[in-house]
Amino acid sequence: MTAAPDTGVGLRAAERLARLGTTEIQPGLSETELARVEQRFGFEFADDHRAFLTAGLPVWTTGHDDDPDKASWGWPDWRTADSDTLRAQVEWPTDCVIRHVTSGGRPAGWGKRPDTLESAVAKAQRRLADVPRLIPVYAHRYLPAGRGTAGRPVISVHHLTDMMVYGLDLEDYLLHEFHGPQTPIPFWQDYL
Repeated sequence: MTAAPDTGVGLRAAERLARLGTTEIQPGLSETELARVEQRFGFEFADDHRAFLTAGLPVWTTGHDDDPDKASWGWPDWRTADSDTLRAQVEWPTDCVIRHVTSGGRPAGWGKRPDTLESAVAKAQRRLADVPRLIPVYAHRYLPAGRGTAGRPVISVHHLTDMMVYGLDLEDYLLHEFHGPQTPIPFWQDYL
């Protein structure tokens, strides 16, 4: 007997985001669309992430995505699986590791650095093949991939040396990142 996927966190997160009314949400991804994305990028969504995306596909958040100083991707457009923008967003965490290695760094616990840059990059690629991929949720916020998993933390990834937990799980992340309309506070709101 196979255990049912743990979808509760993803469904509650989707319901909360919809209730806020600040995000444009398209119809959710079908199983065919999810399979196409997973095939294209070589990962499987975690159960809670999958449930979130089947409940509705967020595409735009007022206030976040219309900021002229915005320097990030926003919601990944999973329906355009062949776009360069989506590919860059999906590959960002891995690219951060490779950039770190090519600039002379080495992740803790990886042992002695190989003698050549090519060997160091090859070692990094081998190591990355054995860890869960990080899959974009919004902008630089990522959930670990993995069918049969749920409730993992959302991680903010700006660089390998600039990462932090942004939510204990998908629901907690959305609670902290996205809010309903707030009462303006003169002057101070410009710095929040």
